[in-house]
Amino acid sequence: MMFKHKQRIFYGLIILTGILVVLILRLAYIQLVLRVSSLPESVYTLQEMSVLQRERGVVLDSGRGNIYDRRGVPITGETVSAAVLFPIDKKTLANEDGSLDPVAKVLGVDTSSLIKMWNGLSVPVFWQGDSRSAPLALTPQQAKRISELNFSGIEVLPYTQRYLNKPSGMQWLGFLSELSGQKHMPHTGYAFREGAAGLEKTLETLLRGAGPTTAYYSVDGANRAIPGTGIQLKSPNNPYYPLRINTTIDLSLQRQIEELTQKAGMKEGAVVLLDASNADVIAMVSRPFYNPLDIHPEQREWNNRAVQAAVPGSIFKMVVAAAALETGAASGSEVFYCPGKYGKYGLSCWKTSGHGSLTLEQALAKSCNVVFAELAERMTGGDLEAAASRLGLARTVGWEAKNKLGMPVLRPFDHEETGSVFISETAALDGGVRAQSGIGQRDVRVTPLQAANLVVTLLHRGQVRAPRILESISYANGQILQRFNPHLAPANTGSIRPETAHLLTEWMRTVVTEGTGTSLLKAKWPLAGKSGTGQVLTAGGQRNNQWFIGYGPADQPKYAAAVLFQNMPSGGSNQATALFGEIMNLLASRKP
Repeated sequence: MMFKHKQRIFYGLIILTGILVVLILRLAYIQLVLRVSSLPESVYTLQEMSVLQRERGVVLDSGRGNIYDRRGVPITGETVSAAVLFPIDKKTLANEDGSLDPVAKVLGVDTSSLIKMWNGLSVPVFWQGDSRSAPLALTPQQAKRISELNFSGIEVLPYTQRYLNKPSGMQWLGFLSELSGQKHMPHTGYAFREGAAGLEKTLETLLRGAGPTTAYYSVDGANRAIPGTGIQLKSPNNPYYPLRINTTIDLSLQRQIEELTQKAGMKEGAVVLLDASNADVIAMVSRPFYNPLDIHPEQREWNNRAVQAAVPGSIFKMVVAAAALETGAASGSEVFYCPGKYGKYGLSCWKTSGHGSLTLEQALAKSCNVVFAELAERMTGGDLEAAASRLGLARTVGWEAKNKLGMPVLRPFDHEETGSVFISETAALDGGVRAQSGIGQRDVRVTPLQAANLVVTLLHRGQVRAPRILESISYANGQILQRFNPHLAPANTGSIRPETAHLLTEWMRTVVTEGTGTSLLKAKWPLAGKSGTGQVLTAGGQRNNQWFIGYGPADQPKYAAAVLFQNMPSGGSNQATALFGEIMNLLASRKP
């Protein structure tokens, strides 16, 4: 019996020892690993979570890196004065002495509504006024008056607003959405977000920063403010962060071109303006406009149409002309005849009476469908696809780099589409398909970014450059972290001959002097380009994509641009041509 009793004690001690070892290991894991590692499905460590549980506050500055234009003008991160309402004793909100009335007056709300909202607070909030998406930026007079009233529970604090609360065409910038791990955040009042589109998304790991600046107070286990602690500020105070993202965008031109699209009545479409010397993006406008503070995903207005492919119509004839010259399917001296109808596939020229006899240069200038349908049939589908690729079409062309700043591939243009010439090898074998493709219809799709870059490619003797929107990233102290140098984007099959590129740029000038772009002869600069009208079906009805691509000044090119009006009514003049002229006139009027 004694032996069995001692045996039970021995086994009991082993079990207790095992339990203690497990507990010790668990505690060690919590202290050494979880305390400094993010919890599952959360971006916060256990240590951070324990601190956040005792805080109630607002984020004054997210700590995200800010984005600047080519002149150092901030695109994001304007600091304004904002009112923060802190939960207070309901007796104070009884307003028996009327002390809350002047506060409500300054905020532009009736006292009863303010009391009702304030009474329901459990965490601090920014006063938003009529806006439901961002704190209301106070005027200097409002901020001064609220401070003078010295009403307990409301503070005027500096707030860094990420974006202006108004629509714009800068979809390349993107927007922020609620942080994916926030469902595991305690109810503190803090709001943290991450990039969901555009540069905000592609540069998220760099923009995130070292942490936010917050205004908070500490609470006990019953969610009551701890007496004597008051409102405190907390900031990471890191000399290197937040980072500074420097773009190639000219913000002043961006906004002026946005205004021009508004005046021109563009409802859907895009404008891309490139530096002709290196393909840097100077402005990129997408319509309809979007408000980064008020995103409606189902409406898709946040999509950047400048990098989305659309039916190009006759601007694709530039590619067909290049292919014909490169393959020998035609020469500059050959004379064609346009009777008005092609004679098969139901194709006809836009000029029903026909253009008569004309050279390839004249056919491009007058945008003759018959000539380009014939040329496309003379060549193989492979010839057309090769020429398109050599000119930067039917593939992504935006600047990119591998293994930069911890990212396997850095592609600043979010959701950039490749476009297409044919949807299949079988389609490319069909003469009718090639004929329709020759006039930029059927399966042909081109993005405005590709179209503008096509012009730059021709100006650079056929060398495809990669359009760049990022110039560099620097630390908060001004030290450069990374420069993004311009580079080429050659096709696997090489490039077109310099002679072909030179000829096409000259023919683009003929489009303006003798062809479909003669309305641009009144412009402040001599211009060159190519117009296009792509027929599309929208909701069962025929609509048109109106295009114009070109450069200016024609004698000393500084800028290349692509303008697209999408889903326009059939008939009427080409609005893209007119807007291209307005943009070039704007550029001609700017001081160096």
